Amino acid sequence: MFVWATLPSAEVFSVPPKFWFSDQLVGNFQKMMDATGGLALRHFWNSLYIAIMSTLTTLFFCSLAGFAFAMYDFRGKRFLFGFILLTMLIPPLVMDIPSFLVMNNFLQWVGEPRALWVPGMANAFGIFLMRQYIGSALPRQLVEAARIDGATEFGIYWRVVLPLIRPILATLGVVTFVGSWNNFKGALIMKLSDGPIMTLPLSLRKITGGATNINVDWGANLMMVVLTVLPLLILFLLASRQVISGLTSGAVKD
Repeated sequence: MFVWATLPSAEVFSVPPKFWFSDQLVGNFQKMMDATGGLALRHFWNSLYIAIMSTLTTLFFCSLAGFAFAMYDFRGKRFLFGFILLTMLIPPLVMDIPSFLVMNNFLQWVGEPRALWVPGMANAFGIFLMRQYIGSALPRQLVEAARIDGATEFGIYWRVVLPLIRPILATLGVVTFVGSWNNFKGALIMKLSDGPIMTLPLSLRKITGGATNINVDWGANLMMVVLTVLPLLILFLLASRQVISGLTSGAVKD
């Protein structure tokens, strides 16, 4: 993919295939910009903004809820946690029409980026993941010791809990970022498909010629694919150690 993004469009499917870089990187980048009306980088920023906001808010609210469910005892705790888990059984497709009606008729956010990241700020999967990890990896005595030392409840969460759950934060962060970054259907339903508000997956689909793939400039197409994939590769390289630690936590008995 990276090699072909530097080739002229006519050589992308040449036989035998090319396995080394060519000199058309700048040319393909310019073709990509021309195909999107000069808005390719704006579309990249739109997707990056939505993915970052989705990731940060999900990590904050899910870890906060997971900490509460793992470390506090309150009336209705089991019922409320069970209800949250039940929402995971609802097929996502069933929620498409109700979500659009709420965003369009009640909040009037259709066509705005926040329509994609606000609804998922405290999702059931993230809460469940955080609750299970915090409950097994964080001793209650540590929380009680911090409380005795005079720490506030939010201070305990911020200064004690968060530093100790970095592996699971990285795991949930990568999963959330990738899901938000690749969110094609959600952006299409919420009408983020025109001009400067378009996201990168929709922009990529547009320059491929839709379902027909007629008269496609494959050099420009692959250049945008590289632009789409590169942030995900960088993110995983930065977070891979924490992600692996989070996924394997508890798999080996001490």
